[in-house]
Amino acid sequence: MSSEISLDNRDQSLISVIMPCYNAAPFLEEALSSVMNQSYPNVELIVIDDGSSDNSVEILERMAKTHPGRIKLLFQQREGPYPARNFGLTHADGKFIAFLDADDWWDSDCLEKLHTALEQSNAVLSYCGWQNIGVQGGRGNPYVPPDYEAGDKAETFLRAAAPWPIHAALVRREVVTTIGGFDTHWPSCMDYDLWLRIGVAHPIVLVPEVMAFYRHHGVGQITSKQWIQAENSRLVKKKFVKANPELVSHLSQDKLKQLIDGGLLRRGYNAYWQRDLTTAWHIFRKSLLVGGWKGGDLKYLIPAFFLPQAAFVRLIGILDRRRFQ
Repeated sequence: MSSEISLDNRDQSLISVIMPCYNAAPFLEEALSSVMNQSYPNVELIVIDDGSSDNSVEILERMAKTHPGRIKLLFQQREGPYPARNFGLTHADGKFIAFLDADDWWDSDCLEKLHTALEQSNAVLSYCGWQNIGVQGGRGNPYVPPDYEAGDKAETFLRAAAPWPIHAALVRREVVTTIGGFDTHWPSCMDYDLWLRIGVAHPIVLVPEVMAFYRHHGVGQITSKQWIQAENSRLVKKKFVKANPELVSHLSQDKLKQLIDGGLLRRGYNAYWQRDLTTAWHIFRKSLLVGGWKGGDLKYLIPAFFLPQAAFVRLIGILDRRRFQ
């Protein structure tokens, strides 16, 4: 976890947007323009190129010349997006921080509305709805998350895989720097870990509009191996519960088991019914070992545990064909 993030807030109205970039040329200009065209007037963009081998740097340098003084370019060599975000935090001058990946974008008034919500409340973080672009079915529908302050915030955060995508929030820089930024020991789910540590312990505020857009294209995305993300999400939850017993003391051990280990199994079922059988196979095997299942789950877990992945996939294919004959 980074311990070198400056606590100096030099501009009380500035929003610092931090964007890691690696070989994002097909989408980069749209992402950059999304930031530069925000209706909120005081925005700096810090882009950290992580050793791109395409023409991303050329695009970045051209856009920086087009918007003089508004885009900072930093460079690192294949360290990953979360170290890049921590690196960007050390160069951020704003009182407020937002994160945007180089293949995603915002509505033009996204930062203005998130900032207004923070300024009109005692919250440390504002968040909004989002839409997944490039996926089929209900996963591509616009989605507005719940008002987490209206219920049991700890339980709701632990039930979720992540409360919102990394770019669907604006946070006061002071709270990010105080907790040390992203914990880069995790191979994924570092944003979920950050939101857990901030969101459960501090007041947050919902802007109930869809203003953030997440592009699914399957090339080099952190979420491309869903079973790894699911297991890391489970481990992030376990770490949070162990480190913050006072925030979860009202939840029974059975409830915590259901939220943490049962949550992993639910993600396995989601993958199974979507016929993402590779993800389901990995998660079912892990779930059988860690618990959180009931007797009726064994007809799904045992075949995954004892069959090789290819045989498991073939078995489900055979059952599917018989069902529809």
